[in-house]
Amino acid sequence: MMLRVEGLNHDFGDRRVLADVSLALPEGGFAFLTGPSGSGKTTLLRLLHGSLALQAGQAVIAGHDLAAATPRSLHRLRRDVSMVFQDFRILPDSTVFDNVALPLVVRGAPREVLTRRVGAALLALGLDAEADRPAAELPGGGQQRVAIARAVVAGPKIMLADEPTGNLDGALSLKVLGILRQFAAHGTAVLMATHNRDLVAAAKDATVFALPEPGGKP
Repeated sequence: MMLRVEGLNHDFGDRRVLADVSLALPEGGFAFLTGPSGSGKTTLLRLLHGSLALQAGQAVIAGHDLAAATPRSLHRLRRDVSMVFQDFRILPDSTVFDNVALPLVVRGAPREVLTRRVGAALLALGLDAEADRPAAELPGGGQQRVAIARAVVAGPKIMLADEPTGNLDGALSLKVLGILRQFAAHGTAVLMATHNRDLVAAAKDATVFALPEPGGKP
C-alpha cells in the first residue's frame, strides 16, 4: 500500500479533531477525502505530509513511518509526497515557470530535464502562456493551478491535495480532476480533500473516505 493509516487520533487542546481514522490507498490509487467543515480533512493531510506530529495511531506513507519521523526523514518523505495547500504557498515575485520548477531545482535536476518537465506540467494545466509572468499577477484560480503544477512536476509517489479546485469554476474543476486522475493512472497515488459533490459524482469509480462530524473530547 502507498498509504496506510490505522487508529489515528488527533487533538487540539481538549477538542478531538480526528477519532480512530483508518484508511488505505494503493499505488496509483485515487481517493476523495470528504466530510463537513471542521471534520479534520486539512488536519489529516497535514499529518500525512509531516507538517503536524503524529499523536496516536499508525501512519505509513510512501514507505515512511510517521510514528518514527525525524527532521531528516521528513526531508526524504517530502521528496516522495507532494501536497497542494489551500493557500497555494506560491512565491509571488517569481515567475510561474520558476514556481513550478522549484522542486526540480531543489533536487538538482539537469536544465534540459527541468525545462521539459516544467513545460509539460504548464501545458497540462493551461499555464504555458503564463510561464514568464510573475505568479502574483495571476488570479486565484491561476495561482491554484500553479500550485498543482508544482506538486506534480517532480513525479511524486503520492500527492495530497487540499481542496485543489476550491477557487476554480465548474469546467476547470473537472479539468483539474481529470489531470489528477491521469497522474493516478500513471502510478501516482492521489488523496484529494473536497467538499464538491459534483466532483465526487464525476468520478464514480474513485474511493471515498468520509470523515464524520467534528466534536467531542479526547
